[in-house]
Amino acid sequence: MSQVQILSARQNNRQDPVRSRIPTLHEAGERGGWKLSRALPVGTTAVQPLAWSEVSARLPGPRDVNPPPTILECPAVKSAVETLNPTRVKLTVEVPFDELKPSLDAAYKTIGSQINVPGFRAGKVPSRIIDQRVGRGAVLQEAVNDALPRFYGQAVEENKIRPLGQPEVDVTEVPAEEGQDLKFTIEVDVRPELVLPDYEGLPIEVDVVDAEATTADVEARMTALRQRFGTLTGVERVAATGDFVSIDLTASIDEEEIDTAKGISYEIGTGNMIDGLDDALVGMAAEESKIFTAPLSGGEHEGKDAEINVTVQSVKERVLPELDDDFAQLASEFDTLEELRADIQTQAERAKKMEQGVQARDKVLEHLLENTEIPIPEALVEAEVTQHLEGESRLEDDEHRAEVAENTRTAMRSQFLLDAIAEKEQVSVGQPELIEYLVMSAQQYGMEPNDFAKAVDEGGQIPAMVAEVARRKALAAVLEKASIVDTAGTKIDLNDLNAGADAFGYDEGAEDHEGHDHEGHDHEGHDHEVEAEVVATEVVDAEAGQTEVVEAEIVDVKADDSKGSDNA
Repeated sequence: MSQVQILSARQNNRQDPVRSRIPTLHEAGERGGWKLSRALPVGTTAVQPLAWSEVSARLPGPRDVNPPPTILECPAVKSAVETLNPTRVKLTVEVPFDELKPSLDAAYKTIGSQINVPGFRAGKVPSRIIDQRVGRGAVLQEAVNDALPRFYGQAVEENKIRPLGQPEVDVTEVPAEEGQDLKFTIEVDVRPELVLPDYEGLPIEVDVVDAEATTADVEARMTALRQRFGTLTGVERVAATGDFVSIDLTASIDEEEIDTAKGISYEIGTGNMIDGLDDALVGMAAEESKIFTAPLSGGEHEGKDAEINVTVQSVKERVLPELDDDFAQLASEFDTLEELRADIQTQAERAKKMEQGVQARDKVLEHLLENTEIPIPEALVEAEVTQHLEGESRLEDDEHRAEVAENTRTAMRSQFLLDAIAEKEQVSVGQPELIEYLVMSAQQYGMEPNDFAKAVDEGGQIPAMVAEVARRKALAAVLEKASIVDTAGTKIDLNDLNAGADAFGYDEGAEDHEGHDHEGHDHEGHDHEVEAEVVATEVVDAEAGQTEVVEAEIVDVKADDSKGSDNA
């Protein structure tokens, strides 16, 4: 498996109820423009949101997660930075008139093309006439809207700050007359500077691989494989847990029928339909009906108690195939049951070792978070929480707000930490890694990769994607440097983990033996020697306990079939 495939997007989505992401400066402009704490002086009208029109087209690296707009070198522009707190700074910028003049000239040209003045062609109205007609303030507003992002970007670059979120602009002086300077201040949240703990040789202890648990896992995997090739056979007895029944359901409230469904196939004991259905079905025979009360889980009557009338049409049991060489040939690429069992044993052992790696990953991150002071910009937290709650239409839910806020703070602390490590380790993100991450993310969202990539690009999300890949590689770099042992004192070497395991700790296709080309299966040429960083990155993306349970492929055999069971 390549490094792109192991950079799966699924990990964070499953771990965090809220996946907080720090917005880029461009997004801040799109979400409502610049936040002006005071309108322009000189009697101008209310200032429109200042959103820049140019953004750097270069692909940013992990140290440049939130790129400012494209800037032009303006040596005459003066700027200074004042640290207000660890996550917020104040920029003071002075722009000479000569540097603002191009924007001022452009403003006159724009406004001149939009007004009609008798005696003058559109676009040919003199500046003094424009001042008389619309006011000098309107022209200044247009010019400042055009120039502020550029001068702000230069100040950010010059003072080497890494802004986050929406900046607040206070224009203190505008050139009411030719020769005067433009002066403004900007307050903005920034990524904090962190002092990282020493993680070289960081001691990490993980659980020992339990031989009994591995044996039980092997049997569970073997049973799951048998179930995939099981058959359903009609039985003349009452239903029991594990049986498959065909049922009709009717729901009524106050003797009024509100819903009905017929011919539903259901496995007793799965518990994935109506509360109390499993208990009602156990002991029922074909053509028997029963009424019980249960709350509805969907529709306009969701949560209300209803009378559920269930009628069993048929009862079938699943018959598993015998464990022999014929089954091995049917279900896998192997000729004998012994070979199949050995392969499943290897899968189970690899999965247990991967669980150790995942446990090490989590402990490494936990240690770093506990031993690093990471200040959080509360304004950014509040903005992210509000946006999240608005999307859920739960702005008034204080309990949920507190939960979302805590999850957001935790996510931000992890992001700031991993960004700092990526910078220290000089992590780089190559185009193939980014492409593969996009492909994996597209699969997660059920989209075509090209469509997903286009949506990400149009939404200005590429820097965020680059940053996410860099963070994963940063954590992998720390994991590689850690000293990992199990509770028995045995050293755990991540190189022992085969890079063929996917993000869940399983070999690609190993869980699914069906469809393998036995004669064409070639183990030669597989590269089982992997770099530590690749394996470590794989562990970073693995998820402990997230075993994909393969749905049973059951062949429904009619009870009157003279052949009994006919395996497909």
